[in-house]
Amino acid sequence: MTTQTAEPKTSAHAVVSREEWLKARKELLAEEKKFTRHRDELSAKRRQLPWVKIEKDYVFEGPEGKKTLADLFQGRSQLIVHHLMFKPGDKEACHGCSFQADHIGGPLMHLKHKDVMITAVSRAPWSDIAPFKKRMEWQFPWVSSYGTDFNHDFCVTFTPEELATGKINYNYGTSPYLFEELPGVSVFTKDEAGNIYHTYSTYARGLDELLDANHYLDITPNGRGEEDLEKWPKFHDRYEHSETKSCCGGTH
Repeated sequence: MTTQTAEPKTSAHAVVSREEWLKARKELLAEEKKFTRHRDELSAKRRQLPWVKIEKDYVFEGPEGKKTLADLFQGRSQLIVHHLMFKPGDKEACHGCSFQADHIGGPLMHLKHKDVMITAVSRAPWSDIAPFKKRMEWQFPWVSSYGTDFNHDFCVTFTPEELATGKINYNYGTSPYLFEELPGVSVFTKDEAGNIYHTYSTYARGLDELLDANHYLDITPNGRGEEDLEKWPKFHDRYEHSETKSCCGGTH
């Protein structure tokens, strides 16, 4: 019996000589460098944004009981808040936001030494958040803003009346999405006198900067595969067992 070797699949992609590839790669490198310089300029402008003083006394609940916004800094002067979509009545957080949450733990250990704390904030009661956090084995801080205006004030939660107008102030009024909960990240700083200031918030595709898994995929031949719903992120403990669904309108 003759053993037949499977023929390699023919790629529809261009295959060229090393010299031709190097020429194309150098052309792309020039564009990458341009993008890097522009990103550095944007980052500098971001740091120059004016600040808004926080006047409300927000109170959160976590595993250690009640916490103020100042408490969430944990002795640092800078705080990044992930507005993690998990509303009252839910038993699980949003798939997309959970994908984002998977990216918090690694950087956090380094950011703590750069005077930065990260915490997730969700509107669901802590009693609903706690079992899901345990299931996902996340170690980053996570608190509940249940019963407060925090999520609404930072434009990630919207009232039925706002939704009924057909336009909400998500991503500074530029987004077409109409959902009760949407994702975002907000940044705060605290001075020596204890005053807290809101310095920055980003939403929708602005969150992509924080998703390292996507950037790894961006350098692969197949990319992110976002056009295929089956390839969208799932809960990291459900890749073999769950169906993918979008809970935030594809805003990630």
